[in-house]
Amino acid sequence: MRRLLIVAVAALTLASCGSSNALYSWYGYEKATYRYSKRQTDELQAALLQQYQKLISKQKNLRKVAPPGMYAEFGYLLYKTGKKGEGLNYLRQEIALYPESETYISRIIKQLEK
Repeated sequence: MRRLLIVAVAALTLASCGSSNALYSWYGYEKATYRYSKRQTDELQAALLQQYQKLISKQKNLRKVAPPGMYAEFGYLLYKTGKKGEGLNYLRQEIALYPESETYISRIIKQLEK
């Protein structure tokens, strides 16, 4: 009986070590991007922009920022829709939050600014 109690306590202790909170909140990102990639209509583009805005502004995760690449995706899509200044700002914000993306995102910015 004593061994069973020790095993049970050890199992509970190990199980409680894991975190149930995710690093990032995705809010249906996969579904929205998949729909838009299959059929690129103005309506689906607007829905995708709205989805990106939600992802960026309502993060309820451990890091409290959007996942890597989100600012870049949102910025590029904004740029494509004619909101060039706002789009470039989001691309720069990607670099600020995720410095490891600087080489890649800087090239994109240079191409867009030509």
